Amino acid sequence: MIIEEMTMAEFFEGLKLTRTVYIPFGSIEEHGSHLPLSTDTIQAYEVGKKAARRIPLFVAPPIHYGNCRSTSCHPGTISISTATLKGLLKDLIRSFRAQGLKNFIVLSGHAGGAHCMALQDAGEELIVEFADITVAVVTEFNLAKDAGREIIVTSGDAHAGEIETSRIMHTHPHLVKGKGEREFPQFPRGILVRNKRNFWPNGVWGDPTQATPEKGRLLEEHIVDEIVNLALGLTNFQEEQIE
Repeated sequence: MIIEEMTMAEFFEGLKLTRTVYIPFGSIEEHGSHLPLSTDTIQAYEVGKKAARRIPLFVAPPIHYGNCRSTSCHPGTISISTATLKGLLKDLIRSFRAQGLKNFIVLSGHAGGAHCMALQDAGEELIVEFADITVAVVTEFNLAKDAGREIIVTSGDAHAGEIETSRIMHTHPHLVKGKGEREFPQFPRGILVRNKRNFWPNGVWGDPTQATPEKGRLLEEHIVDEIVNLALGLTNFQEEQIE
């Protein structure tokens, strides 16, 4: 059930099938010279929509902006503060709860440390605020990374590399402009730098030349499985808490 495509009546009927909503968070962030700025958002939204084809699941419109520190000086990256991000998630869940939703899967396509911590902090505060909800906060990258141990050949692949390039080659091949080049940033150990692009010029962390659409398909299938299992698990957990 794709919320942005539903009518009021369809949403109301959907509540009879499930009280779980999937909320995808992405970013507008550089992904090398070969992937679109919306890569994180595309990945997060796609797996949610595919999970909803298998089980009753509300899928919220994606949040296109995130907190992007390491890439803030690269062309095209548009970042919001962690306070804004945290407040946005809390407002969304409060509003979804008012509409009858009880279980929330927050999946981030962007894996920045501060970004993910802000989402987790928001979730932790919300489960204290409301005793009748369950919240899961996960990152798309970690799910893909776990699945990719037997699929991905690039050690340490993290951003716009083999994993993400494979994913976009599979779902949105028309948005891939070439394959990019292998790159690993060389940040000084322990020193905070103002312009990280000086140490990470091309915005790739991994090896996109190893990417294939088939790898992307396999990774996506695994992540969809994980989301389905998580949605079912949240429902069971919610029922146990009520009992």
